[in-house]
Amino acid sequence: MADLDALVVGAGLSGLACARALKRAGARVMVLEAQSRVGGRTLSEPVGAATFDLGGQWVGPKQPRALALLREVGATTFRTFDEGRKVLEVRGRTSTYTGTIPSVAPWKLLELHRALRTLERHTARVPLGRGHATPDAARLDDHTVQAFAEAHVHSRTVRALLGAAARVVFGAELREIGLLWFLHYLRAGGGLLSLTSIEGGAQELRVVEGTQSMSLGLTRGLDVQLGEPVRQIAQDASGVRVVSDLGAYRARFVVLAVPPPLVARIAFDPALPAERDQLYQRFPMGATVKCLATYAEPFWRRKGLSGEVVCPDGPATVVFDNTSADGREPALLAFVVGDAARTWHLRPPALRRREILSAFARWLGKEALEPRLYVEKNWSEEPFVRGCPTGNLGPGVLSQLGDGLRAPIGRLHFAGTETAREWTGYLEGAIEAGERAAQEIEERL
Repeated sequence: MADLDALVVGAGLSGLACARALKRAGARVMVLEAQSRVGGRTLSEPVGAATFDLGGQWVGPKQPRALALLREVGATTFRTFDEGRKVLEVRGRTSTYTGTIPSVAPWKLLELHRALRTLERHTARVPLGRGHATPDAARLDDHTVQAFAEAHVHSRTVRALLGAAARVVFGAELREIGLLWFLHYLRAGGGLLSLTSIEGGAQELRVVEGTQSMSLGLTRGLDVQLGEPVRQIAQDASGVRVVSDLGAYRARFVVLAVPPPLVARIAFDPALPAERDQLYQRFPMGATVKCLATYAEPFWRRKGLSGEVVCPDGPATVVFDNTSADGREPALLAFVVGDAARTWHLRPPALRRREILSAFARWLGKEALEPRLYVEKNWSEEPFVRGCPTGNLGPGVLSQLGDGLRAPIGRLHFAGTETAREWTGYLEGAIEAGERAAQEIEERL
């Protein structure tokens, strides 16, 4: 008889949601976490007089699991500031606009709307959470999103805007993302505008206490062991043996709730099926660096600017007003993503800081050159995460190997936001995936 009913590998939001659900069902469960903290791709730290999220930070109004969990742990939300004019810079030309869609020439705007409608039509044909089962999946999966953009959009400006949106949402370039994975992801989150919008979209709400409070709240009453990277997993007819850096454990079932590329770093006995191993080999993480600067005052608001900037040329692709809820820490947040993020660490810290602040000054005013504090977080440097916001599939992968996104392998079950059926890649998706994995195990206990 195994010592535990279930052992969960990974104390991010998905793993903890899974463990909480299993414990509520009466299971004996333990969580092993490689890092010295819980939270996975969320990290909330004090900067000045407020708490800021250096990882995933937003919750949308159409994400009921995340909102319910925030209420449960006693966290409070507030609306992302977006009042005033927004800034667009494309190939050195700067303009301002209001609303969700950047202001471009009428014929370019028409092209953008046509491209969005075409994406909506394709997205509507994707079965929720089952992109590989899409009609003509193999044909769609022959293409990258870059190929789609080149076929449907003639304007370089519009293609640049699509590229900027994809870089921030996926942490990757259009040429790297398979079209079928892109559509699968959009379907899970309600479409591209839902994923990129503030009002009514995925960026509408922030958390006063930080999103890591969700994971911290979930740990109450759970047995969570930190600093225990899992190295080996062996399963047989009677159970599973898990070996970490600090010990060995037995359980009837194991849930792997870690980023997909990290699954491939564990030694399995028996080895994973070849097609599943192929999936993890071809599931790289996106590249994201968050750059936060705090100021004595939100000077951009005085000028009628929202603080939101879109600059497809980068290195800062998008900027948001990231001021604390109480206004005590006015702040700007920049995302360095995709190609720019992969080489960001090669530049001296002082040069990186100067480049971001100079861009802020160009768009929002010279006051940006004198922040109170400046903080960076490069998620590719996290050894047990290796990137943000999500793992991505290139062309030809989802249609061939998509059955393996969440299918159990013997006594092994799989969680993590990449396996979610709804809101893939988001906090909501992480919770959904964890609860789904827990339900699978409950049915087998």
